[in-house]
Amino acid sequence: MNKNKALKPLRVLGVIPARGGSKSIPKKNIVDLGGKPLIAYTIEAARNARLLDCFIVSTDSDEIASVAKAYGADVPFLRPDDLSTDSADSLSVVIHALEFMEKQNNSLYDVIIMLQPTTPFRDASLIDNALDRLVNEEYLDSIVSVVDVGANHPYRMYSLDENYRLVPFVTNVHDPMMPRQKLPPVFIRSGDIYAVRRSCLIEQKSLIGRYSGGLVIDNQSAINIDEPVDLEIARMKLRDLIDV
Repeated sequence: MNKNKALKPLRVLGVIPARGGSKSIPKKNIVDLGGKPLIAYTIEAARNARLLDCFIVSTDSDEIASVAKAYGADVPFLRPDDLSTDSADSLSVVIHALEFMEKQNNSLYDVIIMLQPTTPFRDASLIDNALDRLVNEEYLDSIVSVVDVGANHPYRMYSLDENYRLVPFVTNVHDPMMPRQKLPPVFIRSGDIYAVRRSCLIEQKSLIGRYSGGLVIDNQSAINIDEPVDLEIARMKLRDLIDV
């Protein structure tokens, strides 16, 4: 790509999905974390990001909507019931938000970035870094944050056959006991950033797409709150940050 080429700014919509129902942690998206509701951390990061044209919270809960508004987020609708079940997928939620906002504003967005409230330690600079890459790497459909899998490496994984015998998940590994330092880098999505071009979202029906760039984040920042133990780890991390 010609680096001297003038690049067109992208019009970006941020979507923070925050369903009311949660079985593992009741009211998870507004549970207390360091004196603030969990969703507040993501709202604050979105508010401080310089490349977001606007962002909204998509929720089915009046309580979450009230909390989100108190922290400066726009909540232009309550999400339909069919997009608020345990089986509702993120893609449908994001497309619904996009279509609503485009109809309301009578204009199209170039990029949509999904920011999940369950990853509270993502900051505004990470959001801007992802969007900067989409501006400058025009061949990419999306940017997704990833983290090194560490010790949970596929070279060390097995399935079980019908007799409960171990079957290597990766079959061409010559030394399944090789030290962690010698394992090839493997990454997993962290949940912090899903920045996707509108064309990919609509045409490929994907938040990732065929040509996706990985945005590597530090393992210490990669906390995705799903179970109660994750919440306790986040609280300990927050206390460490405050102590520093």
